[in-house]
Amino acid sequence: MESNIVFNKDFDAASVFVMKVYHTDVSVIWDYFTKAELLDQWWAPRPWKCVTHKMDFREGGTWDYAMVGPENEKQFAGATYHEITVHRSFDCTDYFADANGNRETILPTVKWLFGFTGVDEGTKLTINIHFNSEADMKKILEMGFEEGFKMGLSQLDEIINKKD
Repeated sequence: MESNIVFNKDFDAASVFVMKVYHTDVSVIWDYFTKAELLDQWWAPRPWKCVTHKMDFREGGTWDYAMVGPENEKQFAGATYHEITVHRSFDCTDYFADANGNRETILPTVKWLFGFTGVDEGTKLTINIHFNSEADMKKILEMGFEEGFKMGLSQLDEIINKKD
């Protein structure tokens, strides 16, 4: 169910490169990454759900959310947005948080760069994920990040295909 997702790990650079082509317009995929009501539909891998508490998608804005498990267990997280070029790219720093949205320092922060490119097939999504160190990268991967993120991207593909 990975639906042609490229997921390349570079431990020397403490980074991950992800690429996926969606068969729809850039504006549609952009909205699914930048609007809380759409992001919540796919960001967490099943059976978990993403629940946005607050989203202010602008440069300097933040996103506070929780991953909610099937037995109502919660993992809180957040992101701070940096540079945004509408329908083209944005970057953010993602972090684990407490229930009030305050950054937790026990787990690593991660820097993300999302790119949206119109191609003949639809939209090529590229994601560059940068960790502070190889140890941080391994810690996040050991938590099931690769499988969970691929599942979320595939869930988005399912949503997009149902719209056609």
